[in-house]
Amino acid sequence: MMKTFLAGAFMGLMTCAALAQAPASNKPDVKTVQDWAVRCFPVDSPSPCDMFQELDNQRTGQRVVSLSFAFYPALNRHALVIAVPLEVSIAKGLKLQTSTYTSPILKYRRCDRNGCYVEMAVENGMIESLAASSGDAGKVAIAADNGKLFNLNFSLKGFVAAHDDMVSQARAKAKTPATPAPAANP
Repeated sequence: MMKTFLAGAFMGLMTCAALAQAPASNKPDVKTVQDWAVRCFPVDSPSPCDMFQELDNQRTGQRVVSLSFAFYPALNRHALVIAVPLEVSIAKGLKLQTSTYTSPILKYRRCDRNGCYVEMAVENGMIESLAASSGDAGKVAIAADNGKLFNLNFSLKGFVAAHDDMVSQARAKAKTPATPAPAANP
């Protein structure tokens, strides 16, 4: 079940990434909720919506960190994608931290020329902990290849409202994946 969920989660998130670069007719519906954005894609998917935040270097315009949470109504589960720059210590993974919550070490799934990515199913408890965190900021704690530690800050302003909106829209728009028909007995 978990393997099936992960495969579906990654397919849904890859679909979201692909659609972000698709022609204008496939543009997602994006709604800003304080420092988060909720986007729903015009596709038949078990998870058509996500909430995300991307922070860029103001001088270079390069992405520093992005976080995306998707919700799968049929499974009542979440998936997480975090993107960070290259030259991170792959073995050390990363942690999400707030004033009242620290995640376990989250391992990178892959890297490409645009950065390294944590892509995984997460327990609803993580979402609840982030939502309950006091303060308006969180950080993605990473280690560079040279061993130096970095904190990539993100905002929690609007996290709860964006999450509630994303879940509501995902429930309304999600399509349950078709299950294959059983083989006929000859």
